[in-house]
Amino acid sequence: MTAKLYEAAATKAIKAFRKKKLSQGFPFMINSDVLISSQCYLEYPDGSIKIVEANTKKHDFHVVYELSERDADDIRRKYKLV
Repeated sequence: MTAKLYEAAATKAIKAFRKKKLSQGFPFMINSDVLISSQCYLEYPDGSIKIVEANTKKHDFHVVYELSERDADDIRRKYKLV
């Protein structure tokens, strides 16, 4: 299998997993090398995306920033989630 086929298969699997998580009412984590290492994006079933930081003591996340609708759409496009 070529690298392009692997990438296409991985993208398809990620999109399916994302759809499943969101449809079950759970957020979907989007890791990014643009954010600091303790941060990631969380996409919520309502379509919002927030930058969150891991709180290891509480095994939870702290919201750092909520993206605008336009910025959230840009993130989805950047990571090929749409």
